[in-house]
Amino acid sequence: MPRTKGDHEARRRDVSEAVWRVLAAHGFGGLTMRTVAAELGATTGLLTHYFPAKRDLLAHALDLLDRRSAARPRRVALRGLPAVRAALLDILPLTPAATDSNRIWVSSWDTALADPALGEGHAERYARSRDRLRELVAAAQELGELPPGDPGRIAAGAQAFVLGLVVQALFDPAAFPPERQTELLDGYLGALASSPGPS
Repeated sequence: MPRTKGDHEARRRDVSEAVWRVLAAHGFGGLTMRTVAAELGATTGLLTHYFPAKRDLLAHALDLLDRRSAARPRRVALRGLPAVRAALLDILPLTPAATDSNRIWVSSWDTALADPALGEGHAERYARSRDRLRELVAAAQELGELPPGDPGRIAAGAQAFVLGLVVQALFDPAAFPPERQTELLDGYLGALASSPGPS
């Protein structure tokens, strides 16, 4: 009996779940056709229907990571500096799930840096994140909660700060537990809010 479109979509979801489990367990360094096939309980031949080459598998994994990150529950803050803070807290590895997701993101950097096309996709993802953050910063400036200045520059600095904090927390979780990460972020935002802005 021929497979239906529904069967194909269900199988594709199964494959995506297997890719995600391999990423969670081994990062991008352990993502191969063989490991995904073993996780799925299938042959590597079956996977070639979905990913003709390793690069296709990597591109799918990056897209999957992006979609899962976008679908994650977010903190709710209406506007202003609390909204900026909420967006930055959502990036940090403050929970086991957020830690797993950040481990996968950091492990993806080497893969993206090694392939210009994949790297371009990563650059676009980070640019979209900065754009969203820039809008929140601009709203906080309108409310007088952040000093005047280029909101894009402030957003880029805030993104760089939290990504650096992510790396430190992943490598040294004892020195950067969730409460310490939050304290450091609040200190950063407090200094930002009290700075005089451009002269």
